[in-house]
Amino acid sequence: MITNQNALFAIETELLTKVYGSGNTEVVAMKDATMKVRQGEVVALLGPSGSGKSTFLTAVGLINPPSSGRVIIRGQLVLDGAEAKTNLRTFRRQHIGFIFQKSNLIPFLSAAENVQIAMELNGESRRAASKRSMELLDYLGVADRAKNLPSMLSGGQQQRVAVARALANRPSVILADEPTAALDSHRGRQVMELFAQVAHDQQAGVIVVTHDHRSLDVFDTQYEMEDGRLSSPK
Repeated sequence: MITNQNALFAIETELLTKVYGSGNTEVVAMKDATMKVRQGEVVALLGPSGSGKSTFLTAVGLINPPSSGRVIIRGQLVLDGAEAKTNLRTFRRQHIGFIFQKSNLIPFLSAAENVQIAMELNGESRRAASKRSMELLDYLGVADRAKNLPSMLSGGQQQRVAVARALANRPSVILADEPTAALDSHRGRQVMELFAQVAHDQQAGVIVVTHDHRSLDVFDTQYEMEDGRLSSPK
């Protein structure tokens, strides 16, 4: 939850627009999407399929740059339209954590190794990465599964490992796209509550795309997206 109303914004988007094609084939997938997310704030992004939610999330996540508009992370201008203002791959690896509908864990690595590899790819020593990996798995309640392969974990446990991996490099921004779609209502709520806890503990800005209206009380703020347009916050 938000602890300081004067905190810096973790995420700011200004008039993000995404256009595919041109002329008669032009499709506007997102139009003038503006959002501000404070450090420690958890935001739900709602809307029907095809409304532009994933387009927005991948723009904020520096995966699919917008046609126009700006993305600002912790006060740093990162994207101005399609123009990168920094090395996007490095910035994304250091500052942004992703959680997807499927955990996408590497099947031949253990739970601990799946978390550890994210840090090693970011230049962390194996010893330090191993230590933090175990700390994160313990924090998320799956330390006893550290040596297990993903195939030996339940869906909820796999998602917790995926969250640990997303947190590995201490990101200031966490983006989750339908992270509870494959979980039952109990496990789904646990994951949503986990995002709120992580946002508070890490002072990260969190955006979660979800269709699960049963857990909306967990979020600080809600936005609706329809036909590529973002509503005012609720």
